[in-house]
Amino acid sequence: MKTRILFLFFYFAFSFAKTTPTFPFSTIINTPNGLSASAKTDHKLYDTKYFTQILDHFTFTPQSYHTFQQRYLINDRYWGGAKNMAPIFVYMGNEGDIEWFAQNTGFMFDIAPHFNALLVFIEHRFYGKSVPFGGDKEAKSSSKALGYLSSTQALADYATLIIDLKKNLTATKSPVVVFGGSYGGMLAAWFRLKYPHVTIGALASSAPILYFENITSTYAFNDVITQDFRSESENCYKVIKGSWQLIQDIGEQTGGLERLRKSFKICKNYISVGSLEGWLSTAYTYTAMTDYPTATNFLNPLPPYPIKQMCKAIDDPNYGSDPLEKLYGAVNIYYNYTGEVNKCFDLASPSDQHGLSGWTWQACTEMIMPIDGNNKDSIFPASEWDYNERAQFCKEAFNIEPRPNWITTEFGGHNIDRVLKKFGSNIIFFNGLRDPWSAGGVLKNISKSLVAIIAKEGAHHVDLRFSTKEDPKWLKDVRRKEVEIIQKWISQYYHSLTDLEF
Repeated sequence: MKTRILFLFFYFAFSFAKTTPTFPFSTIINTPNGLSASAKTDHKLYDTKYFTQILDHFTFTPQSYHTFQQRYLINDRYWGGAKNMAPIFVYMGNEGDIEWFAQNTGFMFDIAPHFNALLVFIEHRFYGKSVPFGGDKEAKSSSKALGYLSSTQALADYATLIIDLKKNLTATKSPVVVFGGSYGGMLAAWFRLKYPHVTIGALASSAPILYFENITSTYAFNDVITQDFRSESENCYKVIKGSWQLIQDIGEQTGGLERLRKSFKICKNYISVGSLEGWLSTAYTYTAMTDYPTATNFLNPLPPYPIKQMCKAIDDPNYGSDPLEKLYGAVNIYYNYTGEVNKCFDLASPSDQHGLSGWTWQACTEMIMPIDGNNKDSIFPASEWDYNERAQFCKEAFNIEPRPNWITTEFGGHNIDRVLKKFGSNIIFFNGLRDPWSAGGVLKNISKSLVAIIAKEGAHHVDLRFSTKEDPKWLKDVRRKEVEIIQKWISQYYHSLTDLEF
């Protein structure tokens, strides 16, 4: 398990073997449309626009003045207009195609009519169609070009675009609230801290801003996954925990790899013990992240409470006594719930349909998150986080050395309660405790306006998803509370304008 590298929205188990990994690795088999059942609408969700963005906000060399086209999506259907100083809600784009994130952030669409809000979703530089240097090939061909891909450059992009958009709309007095989930949630929180003159508040959902520089235990991430499965079924936990040694033993036998290939319906072009274990680990991890209470089509099509369904497959006597058959039944929930994959699973050709490849660079420069440790009770094999392994990979891939202390230097993180209490305000930190990223999140209130909302049964930024009739009461309560807090921010902003006039 040592060789796994984590990245914020997509988690890839490198391999259990000492091989050069394919990274990132998106194991999405089916092409999700991203929309929940409640998103049925006769009108477009958004219009697509482009903004001429500067390449480098922090130097004044000739190269820094080069530009690229940054995509953003906009929905003004419910906007109350500039004259009414109606609010502007902005989503901080993650490490992928912005349309995918917009289509899975239904909360903003759901609450826009209540606030008469303009909705804007900004794409992160080097992802989707917002790629400098003319395209992916040129932008990602060298470390020299990729050097312009960073969280600080992205935040400056967002500030520049928002300020320009407000001027063009003659909406300079409209308050801006920023939203984000996962890496986007981290960006939303950091944006509020770095650019308080641009936004009045931030909803940072499932934002693991404390997963840096050993602020959080290296075991915490996988401890949550372990607890998710163990709380569902002790037998399910034991079967998965014991499977790693079983697979290793079978793989060493004559004809063992062929047996494994047939058991898990892996394509004939490639299989190894390491790649198979990585494939299984990815399914367990993503399922824990997206253990939503309603059916979703986000990473893959999944039923409500997919961990429950995985463990049912393992515990079901109809699957016989063969542990490999039980494991296949479980991971089939993640990889093939709709039954559309009727041939085999290809471990040699991972897809990247959402354009996530830029994260490899970020995970090798500033996003150094030491979270891949496993204690003796972990559902995965016992292991320790190994920075040197990450550094070696990054040296081979980009000829660079990671900067594991940069995020805490730039944004903070140590003693966050004491530090933010002195100068921070108006941030909601939401975390669902079934989400492994929650262990690196802000889990308690820091002040009256730096609020932590916790959902014991929640998963990865579940609060940002489209509402459905099947949503449980606890999820409705979370969203209601978020709306109340955002309403308070906006009311306080309008009052401050009135006070200034007298």
